[in-house]
Amino acid sequence: MISKIKQFADSTYFTNALKVTISAVVPVLLFSYLGHFRIGFTIALGAFFTYPSDIPSNLKHKINGILVAVLIVASVNLIINLIHPYPLIFYPILTLLIFFLSMISVYGQRATMVSFSALLSISLAFAHLQTGWEIVQYSGLIMSGGLFYLLVSLIFYYVRPHRYVELQISECIQLTSKYLKLRGDLWKVNSDRKAITKKQLHLQVQLNTIHENIREVLIRNRTVSGSSNQNRKMLMIFISLVEIMELAVSTSFDHNKLHQKFDNYPKVLNTYQNLAYHLATHLKQLSKSIQDRTKYVSKHNLDNDLKELELAIEDYEIDMDKARASEGVFMLKTMLNYAEKQVDTIKILERAYTSSVISNDFKGRDKDLEKFISTQYYPLSTMIENFSFSSTVFRHSLRLTITLVIGFIISQLLPFQNDYWIVLTIVVIMRQGYGLTKQRTFHRIFGTILGGFIAFGILSVIHDSSIIGALAIIAMLFGFSFTPSNYKIGATFITVYVIFIYGILTPNIEDVIQYRVLDTLVGASLSFLANYFLWPSWEFLNIPVYLEKSIDANRKYLQQISLLYNKKGDISTSYRLARKEAFVEIGNLMASFQRMIQEPKSKQNKLPQVYKLTVLNHTLLSSAASLGTYIQSHKTTEASEAFNVVISNVIQNLENAMLLLKEDEAEPKDNSTEEIGKRFTELKNIRARDLKQVNGIDEEAYQLKMQESQLVIEQLIWLTNLSENIVKTTKILMQAQS
Repeated sequence: MISKIKQFADSTYFTNALKVTISAVVPVLLFSYLGHFRIGFTIALGAFFTYPSDIPSNLKHKINGILVAVLIVASVNLIINLIHPYPLIFYPILTLLIFFLSMISVYGQRATMVSFSALLSISLAFAHLQTGWEIVQYSGLIMSGGLFYLLVSLIFYYVRPHRYVELQISECIQLTSKYLKLRGDLWKVNSDRKAITKKQLHLQVQLNTIHENIREVLIRNRTVSGSSNQNRKMLMIFISLVEIMELAVSTSFDHNKLHQKFDNYPKVLNTYQNLAYHLATHLKQLSKSIQDRTKYVSKHNLDNDLKELELAIEDYEIDMDKARASEGVFMLKTMLNYAEKQVDTIKILERAYTSSVISNDFKGRDKDLEKFISTQYYPLSTMIENFSFSSTVFRHSLRLTITLVIGFIISQLLPFQNDYWIVLTIVVIMRQGYGLTKQRTFHRIFGTILGGFIAFGILSVIHDSSIIGALAIIAMLFGFSFTPSNYKIGATFITVYVIFIYGILTPNIEDVIQYRVLDTLVGASLSFLANYFLWPSWEFLNIPVYLEKSIDANRKYLQQISLLYNKKGDISTSYRLARKEAFVEIGNLMASFQRMIQEPKSKQNKLPQVYKLTVLNHTLLSSAASLGTYIQSHKTTEASEAFNVVISNVIQNLENAMLLLKEDEAEPKDNSTEEIGKRFTELKNIRARDLKQVNGIDEEAYQLKMQESQLVIEQLIWLTNLSENIVKTTKILMQAQS
């Protein structure tokens, strides 16, 4: 229990909540003491508005992002107060302002959070309308609050400059550990492999997101301020984690076939399963050490596990007779080879954390890292290109603008106590996707009602303003801590905090609670209905785009693999970028599928085909990565013409699938089945010829040559089947949608 509390208090969410709580509470307490509560409260609002824009990044982008948010928030408050007395210009300008602020989300996550800050500012501007010179003073105080928040945020940054990265790395290691444990679960005889695969896909989506966060901070910090020892350590750990995941994804086994093969010799598979679990346990232990900042001491020796597996393979070979056991031994040695690579990578990861990074560990893996992050570029053309109903951001901006204007009009027409709560609820709840908006709607309603009951119960017993104020600060801290991770609990604490504040300011607390619940219900209902009826962003409309991007990324990755096999040599930056994009795009496709299953059943068009295509693309990536990993880590023979023809056929199949998704009038090229069959025969003949050359080379060289031959042929057959299935399933999907 104590360790969980400590973990929560050290989390990024709690730290961020502490920053905004300090930034809001200190001005209120200070100026209340000086007899100017209103000034302190306005400064606190400025800090509250600025807080969402403070997302993880390097120091330069952090400061610039917050300053832009401060400027926009203060300007928005100034404009609203200036035009509010003039209805003829107020409503048109308000509509355009909301739409423009929503549209800046096209520039990425930071712009989305700046947009959210500005929309929060608009919603609460109606609660504090000013006149005359007070308008300028009020906007100035809002700006002061934002700048004060920036100061507090910078203090936190300099006190613990590396903590965010450490926590993100720790979480990344933990998720990777869970993924490896699931791989171990697949070795159970009666395991539900379909359910385990779904869990793996879900974990990959989470890992994709956290990989991008870490890249953004680590690589940009390295580019802007150089490479400190701590930054090198974290970078080495991160590179190793990415390699562990890529190796895991690229090495898949036919578990049914292996269980049948070794049904009478379960010892060898049990030995491997124990090793798989120990890989996961090592990572989990390392994650905890990084999170707790404690010395890492390995509790288990992975080398012993590898020796046990080697001995189990030798025993199997002796018991089964060498000739009969050859195929089984080859399969087992493939598993052993995978395990050895994972153990080596985990050792590098452990070394990076426990001691100074050895330059040899990088081996050029930190080359051109700046190419792996998105460039910070905000051209006006990007927004102009999104002025179309084909743009999800445009539809959401239009939907949000109309809903907010309707919410504002309703609040003016009906006798609500705090009419701005309706607008605020819409801003907080409404998201681009139906599934997330629906979820946040129910969580917000639940949290508001539960928070209202809790606050009413406490205020019925406690009447001391000092105690209520202290409880309000605690509720605020917990509210901001839980909102990003558990919105239901976060909404509960925020409601408690708001009602406590009103409990200090007004005696009619029952009315406050009633109107708070009513306003929330109205705002939540408007958000939910708007997302369903006003140009909804149903995921089945976006699926073809994500599918096309994923297929295209796989195609480019295959082209780089073919280039590497033909030309040999070192791994190029182009290869690494293509590999990274393939993993990112399959993650985006899986995230899109997950959003789709949250939507109404009537909107889940051709869900089985979408799921099948998602799995096919993931499996194709796994097969391609398996081939690429083998080529990287082994000295391979010269690529045959047959290899190039088959790879070209797979790439052509993927291009055909992309044409179908684009609904292009160009006729997909039909590959000659007879030609491909000849090429596979040619590959098998090459393998047969190699078999006859046993006497010409030593045993080790022969084994390596046979391993290459078998793996390449198997992967080419598998890639061909997968690409053909992708084309067939894409045809069915597009016919259903037309």
